[in-house]
Amino acid sequence: MKDSHDSELSRREFIGGTGAAIVAANATSLNAQERAGETVGEQALEDVPRSTIALTVNGTEHRIEVEDRWTLTELLRDHLGLTGTRMGCNRGECGSCTVLLDGEPVYSCSTLAVWADGRSVRTVDGLAVNGQVTNLQQAFMNHNAPQCGFCTSGQLMSATALLERNATPTMQEIRQALAGNLCRCSNYNAIVEAVQTAAATGGA
Repeated sequence: MKDSHDSELSRREFIGGTGAAIVAANATSLNAQERAGETVGEQALEDVPRSTIALTVNGTEHRIEVEDRWTLTELLRDHLGLTGTRMGCNRGECGSCTVLLDGEPVYSCSTLAVWADGRSVRTVDGLAVNGQVTNLQQAFMNHNAPQCGFCTSGQLMSATALLERNATPTMQEIRQALAGNLCRCSNYNAIVEAVQTAAATGGA
């Protein structure tokens, strides 16, 4: 017959062994859940609808398979390497991601890439020709319109669209055209003056 000391040790050993078994079981369960999650994630990725689209970006034709959920910003920056288009608020409010779609300014963060199928896209990366900046870009530099520079690409694209449809805009028309582009540095006066100068010296 075992003495009380042996019984105490047996109880401790039993409790310790049971705890280890529970930990091991939980670890096994967690590993199984992780593996199941990875499998579900892979299946979900495979199940994402995709489309092949054709579009012209800055004069270059592209035929590319896209996920139907990609925004135009994602396509331009992450898959075509055109990082001049900035990602700002990512909810269609600040205008940093503005590009021209068939000549009209749009927020690329709230425009699906599939919507650009068969259309023409122009980004700030495509403004300069043979390394020469446009008249508008030069006016921005002359008037110190860029401050931090984050909103500049969107401002340039909205202003380009304006000057291409209206070579002699009034100050009010300039302000109205740029109303959808926020400048966190509040350098609005210099931006408007740059657009006015560009209009007076040759347009976009």
